[in-house]
Amino acid sequence: MIIFYLILAYLILLWGWILFWLLHDTVPKMLAADQNKLRGTGVTFSDTTDKGAYTVTHSIEDGIERIVYTPKVRQHATPILMAHGMWHGAWCWQSWQEILAEKGWESVAYSLPGHGKSPTQRSLTTCTLGYYLAFVRDEIERLPVRPVLMGHSMGGALSQWTLRYITQELPAVVLVAPWVSHSAVSDTYAMVNLFRDDLPGILMMFYKLNADSWVRTPEKAAQKLLSKDAVVSPEELHRQLNGESALVIFQHNPPFWKPAENVKTPVLVLAGERDAVVSVKKLRETAAHYQADLKVIPGAAHNLMMEKSCRETAESIDVWLSARHL
Repeated sequence: MIIFYLILAYLILLWGWILFWLLHDTVPKMLAADQNKLRGTGVTFSDTTDKGAYTVTHSIEDGIERIVYTPKVRQHATPILMAHGMWHGAWCWQSWQEILAEKGWESVAYSLPGHGKSPTQRSLTTCTLGYYLAFVRDEIERLPVRPVLMGHSMGGALSQWTLRYITQELPAVVLVAPWVSHSAVSDTYAMVNLFRDDLPGILMMFYKLNADSWVRTPEKAAQKLLSKDAVVSPEELHRQLNGESALVIFQHNPPFWKPAENVKTPVLVLAGERDAVVSVKKLRETAAHYQADLKVIPGAAHNLMMEKSCRETAESIDVWLSARHL
């Protein structure tokens, strides 16, 4: 009986702590202030490499890592801003940045604080979507023209909230295996997969309040993110992953989460046929909600930019964007 009451007390404290942060980090509050505590520290790292048809500039400025691919012959005036998902960083876009640079697109991939090589500014256990959204806004505003916004997974959720809270005055938005439009728990296919395949990871997340338990080994990371045909190995992927806040997962549900409505910005939704994180069914509904175009990638898992079909997928993005004369 004592153990029961101890567990109950822990759960009450846990949910109280979760509710405190989700109510504390409201989007208006996060956007009302500069969340970058390292602003003004300047450039702490910068390196540019000539790759022939394009250059690659890797830098850390004011605490934010950026990897910029700049074609020597630009075919498009509009840059592409790339927002990564949970556990990832700017590094995850490399294959697509290379392909899109060959097509004449400038692309800017950045790492949120505590991801990639961006220094931690706040404990990951207390990071929320509202906190992260302030950095998306900063990245959009620092560019000389409004970019195409491309978001993968959680970055797709942040892209949707960009349309809701920041601006719909964007040339286009590309949602890459994004979190679904209305609620994480509504995607029963993905939820059943997660509980069936990794119940220990879920329990560890509640204990640690860090979702790194979901990708704690190369095998667990690959189970959620890669297909057997991926061009990177589970070990290569796992070496680059970092921890992630559990709060963002809870926040992706009502009443804390609401999608943008009546979106006029052109949107493309990309779905992996074998995605274990989000279902094709729910991404069809997401595309319908945003009146978006939907492309399902045969045989692909969640990390579409690391799949065997990554070139064909990137080229389909180029075709879709080019048709909009950006």
